[in-house]
Amino acid sequence: MNRIIKGVCLVCWFLMPAFSVFFACSSEGNIHNVLGTNAEAPVFTDFRPVSPTEIVFSFSKPVRVASISFDPGLKVESIEEGSEVRVSFAQPLEAGKRITADILVTDAERNTLNVIVPFRARNDRMPVLVFNELRTDLATPRVEFVEFLVLEAGNLGAMRLFIAGHSLSSPVYEFPPAEVSAGEYIMLHLRTPGTAILDEAGLVVPPYDNRDVLEGARHFWVAGNSKLLHRTSALWLMDQDDRILDAVLLCERPAEWGRNNTIAAAEFLAYNGAWLSACGSDWESGWIPGPADAVSTQGTTGTRTINRDQSIPPAPRADNWYVTVTSGNTPGRENNPRRFTP
Repeated sequence: MNRIIKGVCLVCWFLMPAFSVFFACSSEGNIHNVLGTNAEAPVFTDFRPVSPTEIVFSFSKPVRVASISFDPGLKVESIEEGSEVRVSFAQPLEAGKRITADILVTDAERNTLNVIVPFRARNDRMPVLVFNELRTDLATPRVEFVEFLVLEAGNLGAMRLFIAGHSLSSPVYEFPPAEVSAGEYIMLHLRTPGTAILDEAGLVVPPYDNRDVLEGARHFWVAGNSKLLHRTSALWLMDQDDRILDAVLLCERPAEWGRNNTIAAAEFLAYNGAWLSACGSDWESGWIPGPADAVSTQGTTGTRTINRDQSIPPAPRADNWYVTVTSGNTPGRENNPRRFTP
């Protein structure tokens, strides 16, 4: 499902500050050092990779580039200066590769501004995939997870997962570069086991040995040990252009609807056509999702997971989902069709 935002970016929708480096394709901080005496010093306003060979820095006024460097090192072919500084590279960057840019600029009044910004290179080959199975309950040593099923091949690099209870504007996870094929299962484990060590790509070294880690599936881990996914929540995937690729809206009980930013997330997903009611209502008719429009998570446990019905075409609505029976969880493989009855 390729659900496209209708004109309003996520950061603007939730009234975030005018600039944050997350909006510039990174979940990390940025550093600004301003030198000079003019009150109208340049302000860094945005940053984006626009193609595999170009990135653009945006400023509040025209600037010249005093110096620029990248970690890891990149060969710069040309630089266009002005309010937008366009940097072109001699070779295409690896899709989704994590890079840090360090740029020093000056304006006509000799004010200088230094910006350090981490980002992921442009990825124009993101796969088509859908949420497929969710575990909301910790069952030590088995942790909460999000499973995806790949429908069309591509590269995961720079794809971002958001969970409403964590943040409406900062992703829980940003995928490293990884080529995937149609039919593959992608497992994102939402905690890192205490005995495990993550490498630079976010993979456990050595492989963590438990029943959730199966050969044939692709596995990634979120660093830390915080609870990220609740039974009442919302999840969505976004690409680098802030398009929603797929989403799931969850509710255990109506009384829980106001928790974990769920109301705001539900409205956002409906506005962008990323979640529908069972009868096909959408934002155009003024509809806003409520508890009855979400996937019911009553009865979920560590082994009774939330499953997409793989016997029907995927669609962003509650009737595509069910809670499986006790011990019916199937991380990394086809879903168990048996349904839990409360």
